[in-house]
Amino acid sequence: MKQLRKPSHPGEFFKEEILEERGISVTMAAELLGVTRKTLSAFINGHSKCSHTMARRLAEATGTGVAFWINMQARLDTWEAENMVLETEVKPLPLEVA
Repeated sequence: MKQLRKPSHPGEFFKEEILEERGISVTMAAELLGVTRKTLSAFINGHSKCSHTMARRLAEATGTGVAFWINMQARLDTWEAENMVLETEVKPLPLEVA
């Protein structure tokens, strides 16, 4: 079933629901997560995907599961794929070739 509303990027969720709610700066969060400020900034601003490594770091730091972050990224990736415009026409594969 195609989802109508674009899901939140996991980084934007992390920024709004975790960092801002707790009053934690990007610099402090990056240090605690063991990543550079540049890496975390790209993530929380939706410019990079949630890698498996980042998902593990987020899970450890927040007490959530890795699957929470991976699934959030998967929902976004699925929505983007379903809503992308293909440059060329795709035709169905035949059931069998004669």
